[in-house]
Amino acid sequence: MKRLIVVCLISLLAFSGCAGKQLKEEKSAQELASEGMKDYKKKNYRSAIVTFEKLKDWYPFNKLANLAELKIADAHYQLKEYDEAVMAYSAFENLHPRNDAIPYVIYQVGRCFFDQLDTTDRDQSVAQKALNIFVRLTHQFPQDPYTEKAGEHIAICLKSLAENEFYVGLFYYKSKHYKAALNRFTAVLTNYPDVGVQQKALQYIALCEGNLKNQSKLKN
Repeated sequence: MKRLIVVCLISLLAFSGCAGKQLKEEKSAQELASEGMKDYKKKNYRSAIVTFEKLKDWYPFNKLANLAELKIADAHYQLKEYDEAVMAYSAFENLHPRNDAIPYVIYQVGRCFFDQLDTTDRDQSVAQKALNIFVRLTHQFPQDPYTEKAGEHIAICLKSLAENEFYVGLFYYKSKHYKAALNRFTAVLTNYPDVGVQQKALQYIALCEGNLKNQSKLKN
């Protein structure tokens, strides 16, 4: 019995010592925030993410947890991990819809897609997604400085989409599918006016209409 008591006391003391050591090693929210920002500024984004994740997990109700959530998203963006960044930014917006940083968050989601823009002969789904996000920003926060920046990206997205539409039309035209080509060139004028592609589209609309008339005459 005495031996059992001694063993229990030793175990209790050992556990208390470990717990005390763990508490001493645990950093405050402010310390973690400073450490994470230091890593972020040094472009040690992986380390920054780890530190900010600790801050978020250890102090979920601390106001600095908001900073951690935002910088985790920023770090993923800097690492060009766009899917992870979009998820993190979107989670931030859902959790803090009235936060002052929301215009920046929406802008950054748009940038995650915008930064993946490819040549105009490739799939333009990211251009369309970026455009949708930037337009949403302009509607929700028309006076915000990030809306002005988004406006520049909107113009680029529209031109990319217009040139892709023209590229597809040109492919149909060269393949002598004049009706399909005409639809594409007309869509350029309808959906993307004043982005610098309309003159080329007008020229090919005339060519398509001429070829369609010639085909109709041959059939008759």
